[in-house]
Amino acid sequence: MSTNPGSTNPGSTNPGGDGEFGRQGTKGPIVPKTAAEALRPEAGTPPPSKRSRASRSQVVVFLNFFLSMVILVVLASGAALYFGMQAFVEPGPSANGDTFMIKPNTGVQEIADQLERRSLISDARIFRLGVRATGNETALKAGEYAIKPRASMRDIMDLFKSGKSVMYSLTIPEGLTVEQALQRVADQEALTGDMPPSLPPEGSIATDTLRFTRGATRQQMVDKLVADQKKLVDDVWSHRAPDLPVANVDDFVTLASIVEKETGRSDERSRVAAVFLNRLAKGMRLQSDPTIIYGLFGGKGKPADRPIYQSDLDKQTPYNTYMIKGLPPTPIANPGRAALEAVANPSKTDDLYFVADGNGGHVFAATLEEHNQNVARYRALQKKQADAAAKASGQTTAPAAPDGNADGNDAGGNGDGGENGDAAQ
Repeated sequence: MSTNPGSTNPGSTNPGGDGEFGRQGTKGPIVPKTAAEALRPEAGTPPPSKRSRASRSQVVVFLNFFLSMVILVVLASGAALYFGMQAFVEPGPSANGDTFMIKPNTGVQEIADQLERRSLISDARIFRLGVRATGNETALKAGEYAIKPRASMRDIMDLFKSGKSVMYSLTIPEGLTVEQALQRVADQEALTGDMPPSLPPEGSIATDTLRFTRGATRQQMVDKLVADQKKLVDDVWSHRAPDLPVANVDDFVTLASIVEKETGRSDERSRVAAVFLNRLAKGMRLQSDPTIIYGLFGGKGKPADRPIYQSDLDKQTPYNTYMIKGLPPTPIANPGRAALEAVANPSKTDDLYFVADGNGGHVFAATLEEHNQNVARYRALQKKQADAAAKASGQTTAPAAPDGNADGNDAGGNGDGGENGDAAQ
């Protein structure tokens, strides 16, 4: 074997060369290691002195940045969605609540802005996004709504979606004239539009309570009242007693209006109607004080502090049933269902007279003699009440009644009379 350091042995392995064994980076003959050297760890592969080309790529840098931003946006959106939904359902800022009007064709953004301006919600953007997120952007209905105190945005959205608007009432009591009834329509501030240019016929307005939402027109209310009254009159007229001595539906309404004004007692209406029908059948004058009032004051009605005088009974008007025979030319008020039904199916009685009993009702009589006795008792009661009132006020005697005051006088004492003592209704 050659001992020349420059020579190599093709059949041997050089641990110090480029093979697997020996000291790296050395060439030459194999140098034996001591046990200590063999056990000493050798240094590992050193890290690269420069970054890899891939890590230096601008595309990779951008992708890393983009992915980071996406994660941040997702996290921020999730947080915003969570807190937004919390704000959408939490109690609102209004401690007292309020009414809120949505006009037709109003968009969600305008609704939200108005709610925020009026401090009914805390954030218009959250309300707007909440409405859209729930798919209700086109479901909010026009109307006026009562928003409860501390209502959440979700509560308000559900209210607007329900269409449950604030309801207003218009009440027409029995016994008002058409002019008085329409004044109530005109005074209702929740209604819009002008009043009809002319008054409907007397007696043609329903005595009822109508419910409506803000924005309904006055013409609509009047039209409904007229239509409802016609329907009611036709219905009651169709169920009248077969022997009812009333010529037509117009006379029927006229007599019902007189009954309406004569008594407000449900237990008396059919008996009052019978008295007037009995008098008409005998050709007697009705002598009803409310007809005098209408003849003197018309649809405006009598002032509350104006009594009916004896001289009023002698004033010639088309409505003075102390002067004319039969019924007046038109109704004197709007009769309600009870008065109409009382005339359509009156009591079966021979009564021809009635007078106030001093307690809100009337006393009926079939003869003039009995009637005059009832009148005398009523006068005595009136005097007793007047004396008691005078004593309470410190006067020694009751003040004299106005000259000719018909309130309590027997307007039917001439044998052709009806009710008296109820003249100042």
